[in-house]
Amino acid sequence: MGLKRVESRPELAGMKKAASRTSLPDLDDTDLSRLLDKPPRPINIERQRSFEERSISEISVGLNRGLGSSETLYSPGGRSTWETPRSSAPNAFEPHPMFAEAWDALRQSIVFFNGQPVGTIAANDQTEDALNYDQVFVRDFVPSALAFLMNGEPEIVKNFLLKTLYLQGWEKRVDRFKLGEGVMPASFKVLHNPNRKTDSLLADFGESAIGRVAPVDSGLWWIILLRAYTKSTGDSTLAETDECQKGIRLILTLCLSEGFDTFPTLLCADGCCMIDRQMGIYGYPVEIQALFFMVLRCALVLLKHDTEGKEFVDRVLKRLHALSYHMRSYFWIDIQQLNNIYRYKTEEYSHTAVNKFNVIPESIPEWLLDFMPNRGGYFIGNVSPARMDFRWFALGNCIAILSCLATNEQSMAIMDLIEERWEELVGEMPLKVCYPAIENHEWRIVTGCDPKNTRWSYHNGGSWPG
Repeated sequence: MGLKRVESRPELAGMKKAASRTSLPDLDDTDLSRLLDKPPRPINIERQRSFEERSISEISVGLNRGLGSSETLYSPGGRSTWETPRSSAPNAFEPHPMFAEAWDALRQSIVFFNGQPVGTIAANDQTEDALNYDQVFVRDFVPSALAFLMNGEPEIVKNFLLKTLYLQGWEKRVDRFKLGEGVMPASFKVLHNPNRKTDSLLADFGESAIGRVAPVDSGLWWIILLRAYTKSTGDSTLAETDECQKGIRLILTLCLSEGFDTFPTLLCADGCCMIDRQMGIYGYPVEIQALFFMVLRCALVLLKHDTEGKEFVDRVLKRLHALSYHMRSYFWIDIQQLNNIYRYKTEEYSHTAVNKFNVIPESIPEWLLDFMPNRGGYFIGNVSPARMDFRWFALGNCIAILSCLATNEQSMAIMDLIEERWEELVGEMPLKVCYPAIENHEWRIVTGCDPKNTRWSYHNGGSWPG
């Protein structure tokens, strides 16, 4: 392909760029622990609006009232019933029609087990071909759980955490192969027996999923949600139980296991996370790495410092140092780093090699040369030997900001990129899952001619659900 020369842009010369000129500061263990509850620096930039101004103003007022203090967010005396959203309590959101409709739909999706709420179904689809959308998915329930926590209704979140923890203890087999002990289910279904008047659970660990892929992200989301529950309610007794501590350690054992990998990132199959269909994300997808980083930080707070817990704390701290350096150095791209890659030498054999992954400059896609703005940057989709997936993935970059995987400068640069490329990344629809879409021959090869992930649909440059 004909490759354009990318000229350096002097206005970015003064910016601190982790990928090309800086490395992770030498934080000791105490510093990392102290940073756990420190929120990222606010990003005060006026953004383009996709809703009309009056609605956004009302939403903002509600958010400011409801989220003004994370310590007082949960009010035991202000719990609502399961029929109506809490709107009269001091920390409630402003009563806006959008919220009323959303809460109504959310409550209609609640799943009960022996009379207790345990989650929400993926989609309230009454058709016969609903597939597994009538099940409670771990990753899908997380935003619902956060809404319930912000509304002062932690019971459903606690029940969900306990039920999935119970399912983690099941023996997990796909055909004749046994999965790791710490794997969390992708989803579960409540089966009602009207004759015996009993309920039972049916879990899916990937053996029934399309593509038969185990969910790498389920265990990560579980730990993050446990931390959110503890922070929101101020109640650490659930996390401190022997069962929860064991569940955390089992998940960390899977993630921190040592093998043949030379990178601190998590090696994953295609379709192992929110993008649960073949989309060419095999290797080290940025979404999983950002979740992994967030989980490690949560684990430092949740783990007891007893004999077993302290061993894991030490391993987590070491992995945090390695993972943050790796991601900030090798996954980050901006105009300066793009110029560096363009000038890479190949076939370097030495520990001093600059092109450590032997990336061929000719592999830089043409769309990237036009997409990369003067100001802005982002974490690319994947980095592995001789391969860089330069696609933009929304969830991985947003979680990188929330978890502080991105430095302050990188967080600002990600938001700058969204602002500079608003039409491409947002336009008239919600933020795209990834950009750009793959199409034509590449779509046939990468997705296997997946009819759901045609260009600009679903995971392939669309929104989720699309």
